[in-house]
Amino acid sequence: MDYATLISQRRRRFAEVSESIEDPSLFENAKRATEVMREHRRLKETLELWDELESVRSQIVDNQELAKGDDEELAAMASSELPELEARVPVLEEKLQYALLPADPDEDRDALIEIRAGAGGDEASLFAAELMRMYQRHAENLGWKTEHLGSSPSDVGGFKEVVLRVSGDEVFRTLKYESGVHRVQRVPATETQGRIHTSTVTVAVLPEAEEVDVQIRPDELRIEVCRAGGAGGQHVNRTESAVQVFHLPTGLMVRCEDGRSQGQNKERALQILRSRLYEAKQRETQEKYSATRRALIGSGDRSEKIRTYNFPQSRITDHRIGLTTHNLDGILAGDLAEITSALQRTEMAERLAEAESGARV
Repeated sequence: MDYATLISQRRRRFAEVSESIEDPSLFENAKRATEVMREHRRLKETLELWDELESVRSQIVDNQELAKGDDEELAAMASSELPELEARVPVLEEKLQYALLPADPDEDRDALIEIRAGAGGDEASLFAAELMRMYQRHAENLGWKTEHLGSSPSDVGGFKEVVLRVSGDEVFRTLKYESGVHRVQRVPATETQGRIHTSTVTVAVLPEAEEVDVQIRPDELRIEVCRAGGAGGQHVNRTESAVQVFHLPTGLMVRCEDGRSQGQNKERALQILRSRLYEAKQRETQEKYSATRRALIGSGDRSEKIRTYNFPQSRITDHRIGLTTHNLDGILAGDLAEITSALQRTEMAERLAEAESGARV
């Protein structure tokens, strides 16, 4: 990768973007302002990575010269610092490579996480609730915000389905790897003979879509209002606040009943519908990607088993990259960094290979 040329391009673009954010009229369009500010941040971080890498390389050269000098004390000090400096180079290069790859326009978006109980009945619904809490804790650890958009509780305190909205910096970039089938192996609380059961939960992470991303005509919708069911207090149970939105061209249906009013539930339902339609459109585009990369992220294949949570052995295995860790408690507490970083490295390697292959054609 020709770092110097790419960095030169980024510096020119950074100057252009920096000039544009000084124009007060930019902020008259909130969506455009957000996009520009995000691009400014990305460019700034990339240039800082390059400057840090160049500084470390320069320090290595200086220390190598000092280590050869006549001042024994200074030479020993310089020599002792070299291993740490040299270890930083590949780490910074890896980060820089990722930063210099063409940006995925969805990576900066907020995300909707749809969690559905699969095979396993009550046990699957309980694990769906555990995954919801895992993502909430993960978001909290990263300084993100979560919002409960809708759910269908089960009789045992879990969820048949639950939808969360997660907002913050680079949310979709981090969470996109979670889409697929999550399998849990453990002894359910109701199991009297100590037998291990296997259950599944399906997770779909959707980039949040805005009205400008997906045009939905009023005549494409059928909206029904009905009485909310399940827990929710007197207000929810006594008023027809639940809303079902049907998208006639695709047959998609979204139901929201957790909000305090019909208006709020309608807004949430349309928000989920737009994101589902947008994700379907993006999935068609992704078919041009290599088979390996489609299998890693964004394939949209809800039937693909991506991860197994084995409670008896406190083991989690991500099947896409063959990663196994015994930090089950930590991961369920929201510490997904190890898995996410490994998946990002694998994706980066694939994207670099694709970029280099394209450059040779």
